[in-house]
Amino acid sequence: MDEQILQYKDLYERLAAYGKSDYYPFHMPGHKRAALNFANPYQIDITEIEAFDSLYYAEDLLRDSQKRLQKIYNSKRSYYLINGSTGGILSAIGASIKTGDEIIIARNCHKSVYNAVKLFQLKTHYIYPQFMECGIQGKIVPEQLEDVLKEHKNIKLVVITSPTYDGIVSDIKKIADIAHRYDATLIVDEAHGAHFSLSSYFPESSVSLGADLVIHSLHKTLPSFTQTAALHVAGDRADILGLEEMMSIFQSSSPSYLLMAGIDRCIGIIERSGKQLFDKYEENLKRFYEIGKNLKHLHVLTEKDYEAYDVPAVDHGKILIRTCHPKVNGVQLYDLLLNKYHLQMEMSSAQYVLAMTSIMDTQEGFDRLFWALLEIDRDLELTSDLLEVCDDYRNKSQLGKFLERVYEKREKVMEISDTEHYNIEETLLQSSVGKISAEYIYLYPPGVPMIVPGETISDHLIEVIGKCRNLGLHLQGLRDRQCQKILTVASI
Repeated sequence: MDEQILQYKDLYERLAAYGKSDYYPFHMPGHKRAALNFANPYQIDITEIEAFDSLYYAEDLLRDSQKRLQKIYNSKRSYYLINGSTGGILSAIGASIKTGDEIIIARNCHKSVYNAVKLFQLKTHYIYPQFMECGIQGKIVPEQLEDVLKEHKNIKLVVITSPTYDGIVSDIKKIADIAHRYDATLIVDEAHGAHFSLSSYFPESSVSLGADLVIHSLHKTLPSFTQTAALHVAGDRADILGLEEMMSIFQSSSPSYLLMAGIDRCIGIIERSGKQLFDKYEENLKRFYEIGKNLKHLHVLTEKDYEAYDVPAVDHGKILIRTCHPKVNGVQLYDLLLNKYHLQMEMSSAQYVLAMTSIMDTQEGFDRLFWALLEIDRDLELTSDLLEVCDDYRNKSQLGKFLERVYEKREKVMEISDTEHYNIEETLLQSSVGKISAEYIYLYPPGVPMIVPGETISDHLIEVIGKCRNLGLHLQGLRDRQCQKILTVASI
């Protein structure tokens, strides 16, 4: 990051300097810092006063606005969320189960799902997404879900993530049919798919494919403020009163009118200009993918790359750029785009970077990304000294095998909430093999756990953690920020 920005020690001043800079945001939020003619925030920051309704007892203004949201997504009910999709996920799960129930969750679910598991002391059964090239987590296989439901007759709820952080979509219709056949409710965390169904260029939303409850992070891919989201009732299985109670529990009792106004403004933009904006967005994406074919040592992933995995659909708005050259890995490519070209990607992985786009991205932004990639590609062709060689990962097949082990199945000894019933001790990571973890370890983003409390720590996991650190990937979850120690169950 530029020193002219880093010189500011006050958060507001640093944000203001960043906002005025030439750094281009290929990351959320979806408004992309566009000038949307929003009023001075201090002038319109209010609480529940006369004429402005109340979020949890909406009777007119907010009720009508939420009905507009409902109409856009063709849901049975839609609710504003001002605590992000996290608040929606916690509320949806809380309203769909009783404490101690059995549920199925996709292993690549967001950490808020795991927090709900802990809060409601749920008994978990995991289904694992396909592992794809480059370390990408793929679709949920419906047949795997049915196998678990056949074996465990008391499951009340299924929670999956679709699309994934990387834009991979599962067969929601088939998954919903299976879940309902076994009398289970289906919640889809569609946080990264708020733009689905708003244009035929993108996949169909889970709202219309049989899911019972769907959560959208409006701020991720639409012009809305960070922390704004929506919860949609799409089926007949939802406990509406329970759901509304949970939303009042897991969100602030003083919901921000700035955030709600941001949602309302977002709805208005879609209503008035949605088709025009999505048509231009589609044009920019198609053009980018076409000219991206000219790259030799970098590769822009397309649907063709996923054909072998029978993926139902992908989100074209998630641009994944893979490095095919031994001299640069995903983290190095991310740093190069940021520091030399002032292009801020959403995230980096071992072999690729993710550029997150929206209807608010400009043609100039797409052009800047392409010309930067083209220049990097040419440098990789011409020089052997562009970047330090990552010797351990010259062999891409070796890296692929390593990535597959990052999220391999762990031995489950106890439920997540059960670890609280035992004494917890701090153990050196290198000496923790065979012990039961009492905390999470995950790569963030996207926040998918490598291990959860109650699972056995293996020597493979220790090796994986070391290699992730060597690659410069961001590990979170451990209280020890140096990743030298881990909390474990002292004894059983």
